[in-house]
Parts: sequence; C-alpha cells; structure tokens
Amino acid sequence: MTAPKPACRTDMTNPKADAYIARLDAWQAELAKLREIALSCPLTEDFKWGHPCYSLDGKNVVLIHGFKDYCALLFIKGALMKDPAGILIQQTENVQSGRQIRFISLAQITGMENVLKAYIHDAIEVEKAGLKIEKKTTADFEIVEEFQARLAELPALKAAFEALTPGRQRGYLLHFASAKQSKTRQARIEKHLPRILDGKGLDD
Repeated sequence: MTAPKPACRTDMTNPKADAYIARLDAWQAELAKLREIALSCPLTEDFKWGHPCYSLDGKNVVLIHGFKDYCALLFIKGALMKDPAGILIQQTENVQSGRQIRFISLAQITGMENVLKAYIHDAIEVEKAGLKIEKKTTADFEIVEEFQARLAELPALKAAFEALTPGRQRGYLLHFASAKQSKTRQARIEKHLPRILDGKGLDD
C-alpha cells in the first residue's frame, strides 16, 4: 500500500508536544518519528489528554502515546477505517471507536512509514466524510442479576444510579459484568453502593 504524497506540515508544531517528547524517559525516538510522520500529513498538531494529538478542522484524528511495553498511534475513529494490513488493534472489547497501531522499536516504525501515512490519510478521509460511530447506549449494556436485585430492593439506589451520567452508569455496569463469579459480582456491587448513592462514578 503506497501513501499519497501529502503537503508537509512540519512548521505546524505545538510547543507542548515539543516539551512532552523532550522529557520522555522511554520511547522518545519512536514518538519523535511518529510525530514526524503525522506532521507530514495535512493535520494540525494539538496537545490533548496529555499527548500530542493531530486534528483536521478541529476534529481529532490521531494521537501518539507511549505505554510500558509499547508506543502507539491511536486513531480516534479507527473502527470506521479500512485495515488492509490487519494492524489495527482494539484495546479492549469495550472500546467502541478508537483503534491502535502498536510499535516496539524505531526500526519497526521506520519500516512501516508508508503504510502509516496511508492509514493516516484513510483516517483523514473518514473525518472529511463526516462518518460517526454508532455507540452503544446504556440500555445496550448488561445489568447483572445481582445488581438488578439490589436496584429492586433499594429505591434510593435505583434513583441514584439513574441520576448518574451515562458514562458513569456504563462504567459500573461493565465493572460488575466483568466478574465471572456471582460472589465476586456481589462483592463489587456492595463495595460501590456508597459511591453510587453519593452520585460518584467508578473512578471519581
């Protein structure tokens, strides 16, 4: 797959991204190369969520970030992209939109440069087309029996849970449902009842 030849945007750097990469202890060379690749495409460099982020007309397209075992390009609407090389990764089964391409060396990134530019241009076309992810609503998530029982027993809990934002509701439902054993689900529910009653989310 050959990437289109984009207009170079290396003059469109963001000082916050400069500072971020300069202070990295790991993946510095790798993220600098990913940044160079992103800046070779018709995107604007921003700094969001603590990482360099590349946008088109104010819409986030791709972000670069590092983890303990790898660094990555994160495509914000990756679920809508083509993936001819089979390299897009869904971080967890609950991630609905974003997709990563992961790297463990500078040589790997350099060897994939044309492919990465092509993927970035595909992401740009997805954004230009105005495509959107049809995200699940809270009603689409499973409410485990143990939590259903507590909601029925405690009207105050039901009212408090329904008053939470959809994101906080989904966080709890996913957390409860991810436990395989009933006793573990029950323990998680009991642990978090006070937080729900206080109007707090799982990570607040």
